[in-house]
Amino acid sequence: MRNSSLLNEAYGLCEEGEYILAIEYYDLVLHEDPDNVTALINKGVTLQNLGKHKQAIKSYDAVLKLENDSIDALVNKGTALHTLGKYSEAIDCYDKALKVQPKYAIAIAYKGLSLGELGFLKEAIKCFNESLRIDKKYDIALDNKEIALELLRENARLKPKLRKSTKKQ
Repeated sequence: MRNSSLLNEAYGLCEEGEYILAIEYYDLVLHEDPDNVTALINKGVTLQNLGKHKQAIKSYDAVLKLENDSIDALVNKGTALHTLGKYSEAIDCYDKALKVQPKYAIAIAYKGLSLGELGFLKEAIKCFNESLRIDKKYDIALDNKEIALELLRENARLKPKLRKSTKKQ
């Protein structure tokens, strides 16, 4: 009961932007119950909000040791890795999440973001389209699909075209 109350308090603190104090509450819960998945995930999200992505990943890894198919831990770890520029590792996390829940629009769209960062624009657009088939109004997929399409158009305009020679050889 006490842990539930502490978790609620921590969540409320996060809503107010009091992230450091919220982490202290999560740590109190984890001191009593080190395997509390909710506290570990929420602590990871709070650490990400503070820009402490490596620490957040450690929190998600602790969850994955307990529940290797935790969608929340996999997707959140992916977003932390993405922010650190580790796009291939992020994609691995999203792929693992999609094995657990194949039609998870968020994981598919985030995979598209990482693919786009790696320069795989066509594959990214496919992910955004797939995400939009699941959730037609998912703004991350909508906005980034447009950006990827525009980048593809720019790349096509900048690419030199091969011309057939008019001279006979």
